[in-house]
Amino acid sequence: MVIGILTLTIPSSWNHHHRRHCLRPTPPLIKWESGGVPLTKQAHRFFSSLTSTAAVDDPATANRLIKKFVASSPKSIALNALSHLLSPRNSHPHLSAIAFPLYTKISEASWYNWNPKLVADLVPLLDIQGKHDESQALISQVVSKLKFKERDLVQFYCNLIESCSKHESKQGFNDAYGYLSELVNNSSSMYVKKQGYKSMVSSLCEMGQPNEAENVVEDMIKNGVKPSLFELRFVLYGYGKMGFFEDMERMVKKMEIEGFGVDTISSNMILSSYGAYNALPKMIPFSIRTYNCVLNSCPMIMSFVRGSGGFPVSVSELVNVLDEDEALLVKELVESSSVLDEAMEWDDLELKLDLHGMHSGSAYLIMLQWIKEMKSRFRVEECVVPAQITVVCGTGKHSSVRGESPVKTLIKAMMVQMKSPMRIDRKNIGCFIAKGQVVRNWLIQSLD
Repeated sequence: MVIGILTLTIPSSWNHHHRRHCLRPTPPLIKWESGGVPLTKQAHRFFSSLTSTAAVDDPATANRLIKKFVASSPKSIALNALSHLLSPRNSHPHLSAIAFPLYTKISEASWYNWNPKLVADLVPLLDIQGKHDESQALISQVVSKLKFKERDLVQFYCNLIESCSKHESKQGFNDAYGYLSELVNNSSSMYVKKQGYKSMVSSLCEMGQPNEAENVVEDMIKNGVKPSLFELRFVLYGYGKMGFFEDMERMVKKMEIEGFGVDTISSNMILSSYGAYNALPKMIPFSIRTYNCVLNSCPMIMSFVRGSGGFPVSVSELVNVLDEDEALLVKELVESSSVLDEAMEWDDLELKLDLHGMHSGSAYLIMLQWIKEMKSRFRVEECVVPAQITVVCGTGKHSSVRGESPVKTLIKAMMVQMKSPMRIDRKNIGCFIAKGQVVRNWLIQSLD
């Protein structure tokens, strides 16, 4: 989970200078491909200065630069830099060692409000660096402050165990699990128990221990706490990610016994797990999202849609060139899925196919199914041909590169290869349109 930039309450005792210092406009963020916390330009310059002066290996220089940075930066900038270093997806891992001295200096700032969440995020880094005394001191400080606030204390332990699991800090995780387990077992609060069990289950799965997570679910039941869909999903996906499909399928039955049906999210977890281990014959269709997941796991299909060469332009042609597993999967999708029916609207005025939400592989197969369906219907004399036919692709607003739609590019290439009469709509560049009768004639004459 990406750690967000923290916002803290401004103390009423702040003077005018402090408020003006805090409310200066925040510089633009620089986004890193690693997916970590986006950096401001000031934080980026700070990290660059640490790297260029080799300050990481020189504590005195590092402390001088840290002190200068915190003193000259608004709290949002300083906390942004710290949050980036504490993120499991930190794009500057070589600077992780300065997270603790930076936190220490920030905690001394007049504007800083003590925040146990920051401590929970910092502890696993200290454990990984071998600074166990420092991490234990920070934990003890938090426990001392929160020992009479059980809800706040369980939240700290939950944050701590989740942070340790995401950083893969084994010692930190084991310690945090012990603290949280003891609190849950000794507490009479149902809130504390539910929150604690929830984090224990998810973190065990994150650490690759789904069997232990399932044992925790059993403990929940024994202690009168009904497992929620959240815990059961985590265990299901925990087994799936490890490739333990029999256990994953057993969890599906267990969910049904507990009164939870297999929803879209659970279905996608199952399909993603099968796809990761190339267990394609086990995959079945559920929704557009699962269509995406299934077809993204098919290397031959994805090579067609991502390549610059030609590709099969009918379902039968596609099935003939695929290997056995992918061909079986495509047949199952085509024969059993209702995705095409949900994406298509057909009346006298317009036949519209909406590809919104589909990845390239899904859009490709749905287009082939759609063409097959149109040919089948248009061959019937009684069929009323719609006045207009429209394929909606979108313009790439939600693509990884804004304004560039991979689906639109694919559909355009398909139209060209098939010599389709459909063209981009001048009024809406996210659509392909043509007169219904023109498309009917093309399908009947050109694609027999």
